[in-house]
Amino acid sequence: MIQRIQTLYLFLVAGLFLALLFFPLAAISAGDVSFSFNVFGLHSTTIPVTLAYPTWSLMAMDAIIILLSFFIIFSYKKRILQIRLCVYNELLMIGFCLLFGFYFWHFYKSPALPDIQIRLSFWSAFPIVAMILNYLAIRNIGADETMVRSLERLR
Repeated sequence: MIQRIQTLYLFLVAGLFLALLFFPLAAISAGDVSFSFNVFGLHSTTIPVTLAYPTWSLMAMDAIIILLSFFIIFSYKKRILQIRLCVYNELLMIGFCLLFGFYFWHFYKSPALPDIQIRLSFWSAFPIVAMILNYLAIRNIGADETMVRSLERLR
């Protein structure tokens, strides 16, 4: 289980999406008001911190991707199921990126926030990196499956 490279890739996918729970994706400033955008929503950065716009769908997708990555790791004896779940996980990551883009566009076009300036953070690249790592895990799981099938033919 742990000795395979796809396990490391999937641990990194889970780790990257776990990091998104703690770090902001973007910093938004509109006039003299500034906000922090993470998977939980749009938070004001003034004291007391208030939730201005919740984005529970991003948090739910993030949690599902993390849990699914760990489930894929521990279903190592069923490689075909692993590949299918990795493809589903990839689709969830694409959906996460599209939903993040939708919220980004929604905040940018919002009439309630005039003179808006949005600065993406370093952490907003994590879903793209995770999609690449998930693709590499799919390829390596497929390579393991072809190797096992070729060895079964020799018996």
